[in-house]
Amino acid sequence: MNNTTKLALTKVPEVTLGFWIIKILATTLGETGGDAVSMSMQLGYLISTIIFAAIFILAVATQIKAKHFQPFLYWITIIATTTVGTTLADFADRSLGIGYAGGSALLFSLLIASLAIWYKTQGSVSVASVSTPKVEVFYWVTIMFSQTLGTALGDWTADTAGLGYGGGAIIFSALLALVLAGYLWSSISKTLLFWAAFIITRPLGAVVGDFLDKPIAAGGLALSRYTASVTLLLMMLACILIFSQRAANSATH
Repeated sequence: MNNTTKLALTKVPEVTLGFWIIKILATTLGETGGDAVSMSMQLGYLISTIIFAAIFILAVATQIKAKHFQPFLYWITIIATTTVGTTLADFADRSLGIGYAGGSALLFSLLIASLAIWYKTQGSVSVASVSTPKVEVFYWVTIMFSQTLGTALGDWTADTAGLGYGGGAIIFSALLALVLAGYLWSSISKTLLFWAAFIITRPLGAVVGDFLDKPIAAGGLALSRYTASVTLLLMMLACILIFSQRAANSATH
């Protein structure tokens, strides 16, 4: 496949500041939206996970069938990964009794395994290589694991570690700052830094989402999960329209 064809088939967005802003909004929405269905609607973690898993599979299938990069379809699929990640992590941590530490360890192992198998079979885990259906499957499965891991890490940091939502947000923001420093001033692999940032933005969104909708007595703002979710969705839509979204350029990765 020549370079021109590969660029035409790449269906993931270029990684820019706008990408990360929308990503953080999406992960925060995943937390409030997942909680809205599992808790506010009282459907429970298992039923909610089944619902969001079905939406995730449908979204990924549609994304793979698409002929070119479509911003709204891409971010709908991201939202699907983060909502199923929220309820799946809560189901494993709370309903199955694995706990935040056990759940985080399991999900981290699955994430590393996904990246390792992807790299071994394709020779790269760069977002610019997402140009075939097989690689897209690896991409979205890896993202789903990273979103689920992020939920468990966020809850673990805020609850078990006793740092609270504000403390958790500070910790993960600081980690993102370190990744940014590595990007700007080191020779660390840009692909490695991308996945590090992608993973870290999820627990950041998790603690921010919990801060918005958890009771005041628990350190939150006690906002309605529905209101928070709709507000975050509208903010996402605005950012998608404001920030130029184009397919990733393999020459830049």
